[in-house]
Amino acid sequence: MANIDKYNFAGKKAIVRVDFNVPLDENGHVTDDTRIRGALPTLKKILADGGSLILMSHMGKPKGKVNPKFSLAQIREDVAKALGTDVKFAPDCANADEAVAELKPGEVLLLENLRFYPEEEGKPVGIDKADPGYDAAKKEMKERQKDFAKKLASYADVYVNDAFGTAHRKHASTAVIADYFDKENKMLGYLMEKEVKAVDNILSDIKRPFTAIMGGSKVSTKIGIIENLMDKVDNLILCGGMTYTFAKAQGGKIGDSIVEDDKLDLALDIIKKAKEKGVNLILGSDCIAADSFSNDAKTIVCPANDIPDGWQGLDAGPETRKAFAEAIIPSKTILWNGPAGVFEFDNFTGGSRAIADAIVKATDNGAFSLVGGGDSVACVNKFGLADSVSYVSTGGGALLEAIEGKVLPGVAAVKE
Repeated sequence: MANIDKYNFAGKKAIVRVDFNVPLDENGHVTDDTRIRGALPTLKKILADGGSLILMSHMGKPKGKVNPKFSLAQIREDVAKALGTDVKFAPDCANADEAVAELKPGEVLLLENLRFYPEEEGKPVGIDKADPGYDAAKKEMKERQKDFAKKLASYADVYVNDAFGTAHRKHASTAVIADYFDKENKMLGYLMEKEVKAVDNILSDIKRPFTAIMGGSKVSTKIGIIENLMDKVDNLILCGGMTYTFAKAQGGKIGDSIVEDDKLDLALDIIKKAKEKGVNLILGSDCIAADSFSNDAKTIVCPANDIPDGWQGLDAGPETRKAFAEAIIPSKTILWNGPAGVFEFDNFTGGSRAIADAIVKATDNGAFSLVGGGDSVACVNKFGLADSVSYVSTGGGALLEAIEGKVLPGVAAVKE
């Protein structure tokens, strides 16, 4: 694997896998350009050297079909503004030979959404796993995926993977393409290097106390990382919607709050394991409950395990926020993934804000703080605190899988 800092891109075409899967409003305007800004150091290094840029990314889940709603043409101007230079656009990522041939040093070409082709994800289309012909279809699709990756590779002299957010996927553009470049001409971008280092700081260079904050609506989506963290953390804060699964599991009354009824035993098992391993497990003791799922709903403060019928918990309550802060502020290593409430509603941001403020205080006191996952990143951006924590990760699923200890195909393929 080459080192981007030492590589000279002069006169070379570099195809860079970026993660420009940015949120858009109903008019196709970018509402959060964090991921675009995150890729700038890598992209500007290539241009400054005198290389030319071919940018490839996915957006949304078009399921292998062309869908204007997910066209990267919508973000071309945003990318151009961020880079400070014009960006050309290729409306078909698999048929961009002419546009690539015309690309001069210092110029930028953005390819259309990779996922308009099913070969990007490499999953058979129109056939169920239970179908007797599925294995044959899967094998055929893997061959098509290789051809697709080979086509993308043919555009460039060098491959750079700077898309940590998709590093956990073995897709054509994130892993398979690396096979078509030799070790001297494939590398991780600056963002990927920083992400890998940040995860390493969390897992290998732990300063204690280590506090992990896991939020979100479902225990089931976080069980792998919760179990892995049990052997590493001193404090484990579980918040957000999963609060009510734990409350109900312990015999509590949760009104109309979100709950995973099939995970009640799992919640009790997590409580038991935390006790056995000496982990300080902190769950919400009170909440802000609402009479409807709306920003303008009527609210009450009540115990998280005694919510009246017709009401639902939408945010952490004042006592819970205090307990969270008391664990976070003295910490020296902090991981935050997932909000404490429905932060999209301004009236239910208090719990997430309390977590963010406590993390900022701990960071000021010398803690290493890593914030990752789409909603957590959106939280710190909404509060204007992104620059006040140690590191904001662009990866959601990739970050969680890395912290679970899984090998990331997008990193491994470049290092091979």
